[in-house]
Amino acid sequence: MRSQPSARVLAAFGVAQSVPVPLGGGQGTSWRAGDLVLKPTEADADELEWQIGLHSQISHDGFRLARTRRAADGSVTFDGWSAAEYLSGSHRHRSWPDIIAAGDRLHLAMRDVMRPAFLDRRSGPWAAADRVAWNEIPAEEFRGVPYLPQLTSALRPAAGPSQVIHGDLTGNVLFDDRLPPAIIDLSPYWRPAPYAAAIVVADALVWEGADRQILHAVRHIDDFGQYLVRALIFRIVTDWILTRGGHGEAKGDLWADAVNLAGRLATAARNS
Repeated sequence: MRSQPSARVLAAFGVAQSVPVPLGGGQGTSWRAGDLVLKPTEADADELEWQIGLHSQISHDGFRLARTRRAADGSVTFDGWSAAEYLSGSHRHRSWPDIIAAGDRLHLAMRDVMRPAFLDRRSGPWAAADRVAWNEIPAEEFRGVPYLPQLTSALRPAAGPSQVIHGDLTGNVLFDDRLPPAIIDLSPYWRPAPYAAAIVVADALVWEGADRQILHAVRHIDDFGQYLVRALIFRIVTDWILTRGGHGEAKGDLWADAVNLAGRLATAARNS
């Protein structure tokens, strides 16, 4: 059974009278208690402080963004837990164009936000895989990752300017018919905004049954193939690190169609 927040944690975040309810999605570690979502924190305190300050720097136009909440003593974590406001809404199956559109609005709002220093200190599977995707860690360090040589051979410079993006939108946009989309669990990276949309497309192609029709949702993005190649590197290297390569060829088959599509898109752009 997954660990639930203790009575001390509930009291620290002001929801002592609430009964925690487990939430689905993500890594399966989040709990709703009253008007908060509590989860074991993976971010350092600087990142959580930055997230609190972010809201005053952007206009919330066409989206809702979950706010990090402090504990009663002013800290952003307590006993290894952090809290954010609960936003109404639910996941909608195959709503990738709407997820991408919500991300576009968020990234437009964040385009002038300065690069946060904590990104340089970030480690772990996702950070490492992102750096491989952008040639900041040599791909040769990850021999044995399925399709990685094919993907890296398709890489060319991507011209878009870097900014703060949400690098994990796919499962973190909630829809409510009465309200703008809710964006939760902000995963900040300093990359061109189209990369975030490409990660949604990669997720949809590999794990959610999408076909090339999803490309209609990103037809506004120039040279999309280069972003999709990087998104697939990001996801496939992360998956390989987390499983230590344990899924073998059967797992690799999930990636074949998406990898081939990305290669064709990247080649077509190069030859046009």
